[in-house]
Amino acid sequence: MTAGTHKRTGLIWLWLAVIAFFIDLGTKSFVVSHFQLGESVNVLPIFNFTYARNYGAAFSMLADAGGWQRWFFGVIAVSVSGLLIYWLKQQSVKQYWSNIAYALILGGALGNLYDRIIHGYVIDFLHVYWDSSHFPIFNLADTWICIGAAMLILEAIMESKNDKESSNDS
Repeated sequence: MTAGTHKRTGLIWLWLAVIAFFIDLGTKSFVVSHFQLGESVNVLPIFNFTYARNYGAAFSMLADAGGWQRWFFGVIAVSVSGLLIYWLKQQSVKQYWSNIAYALILGGALGNLYDRIIHGYVIDFLHVYWDSSHFPIFNLADTWICIGAAMLILEAIMESKNDKESSNDS
């Protein structure tokens, strides 16, 4: 690289993480200001808005652990966020798929981290069910994390398929 030029990295995609973070915070703020804890409003035959608090992690894992889990999951979120920022910095700006995935995961992780630090729990409100079977209530931060993770899995599958095809061609 010559003086005055620089590699454009995936860090430019941090704008997406910021947007995901603020959309998550906005929806949680709306729920807290318009719903009572436990209140549920039916939206579709398989979907409700239900205000819940999650003191644990995914699927309320360790929710009754006595409080230490708040800081444990906070440290994990900070560590994962740091790793995601590092990976974004290592990537070319043109690696759209993985940059978007990392940014979505980062925005979601920061949204839930904010809740843990400010409230001591994560605000959840998306409630999907079928008949008497209920999926654990979640939020948009969880959705961003799942979408980003699914994108990374699909990318890995496609790269593996392409590698296999190119090795068969040689």
